[in-house]
Amino acid sequence: MSLSNEQLEAFERDGYLVIPDFTSREEVAAMRSRALELVAGFQPPKAVSVFDSKDQTSKVDQYFLDSAGAISFFFEAGAFDSQGAQVKPKELAINKIGHALHDLDPIFQAWSYSPRVCALAQSLGLRRPLPMQSMYIFKQPGIGGEVVPHQDSTFLFTDPPSVVGLWLALEDATLQNGCLWAIPGSHKAGVARRFLRAPDGRLAFDAPPAVHAEADFVALPMPAGALVLLHGALVHRSDENRSPASRHAFSVHVLEGAAGTRYPATNWLQRPAGMPVAPLYEPAAVEAA
Repeated sequence: MSLSNEQLEAFERDGYLVIPDFTSREEVAAMRSRALELVAGFQPPKAVSVFDSKDQTSKVDQYFLDSAGAISFFFEAGAFDSQGAQVKPKELAINKIGHALHDLDPIFQAWSYSPRVCALAQSLGLRRPLPMQSMYIFKQPGIGGEVVPHQDSTFLFTDPPSVVGLWLALEDATLQNGCLWAIPGSHKAGVARRFLRAPDGRLAFDAPPAVHAEADFVALPMPAGALVLLHGALVHRSDENRSPASRHAFSVHVLEGAAGTRYPATNWLQRPAGMPVAPLYEPAAVEAA
């Protein structure tokens, strides 16, 4: 699955690239089935963790910080009533699973470290690609929350910039159930703000959110099995899902781990001691190829 010159030019121009039929129906079905198994086995604690892209800093807790090296579950805000009581069954209440599925679960690890993913990373010029973060996103029917306009490098920053998101549709992503929207070429303006982690673990943005014109966004509907590459500085979002159909997806964020690229300690995601990120491949393997 190496990228052609035309695909690379389109990615450089637009900041995103849709690749149809990247993953087989069988793999898609296996990943969906495994996610539902994980949810079925999850026993929610008394104090659940909710993900809300509109209010991220107030939702941060130790459970969220520890998810950098774990398989953790985050609920939709819409799964609870005004009194805090859960009004949706567990399997229809989870917003996402994160953030180390790609290292800790064999089904998601097999896809994340597959030859196809490695070939994509090599095509993009990554010498020692590190899959830092993964998420299984449910976008639940009726309550799937809006993901506000953002750049992935706000949360996972490297110097120089190197972050690339791999977003795999596991169900058809449509205008009705909350497909991605992006601003073509917005990556060329650089990263507008950072989500910084203080030594005591507190998180905060270093600047207010940028304002974007609705007319600048283009929709990216995709069938199940299609993959979209997202430049780390690309502005993208997704709408609420008020339809009766869910929109499952799996994403992995990859960045350069070779010498000369810095991953700051101020990034929110910091793996626990003794759990380093395994590269997709080492530079020697690329040079030999």
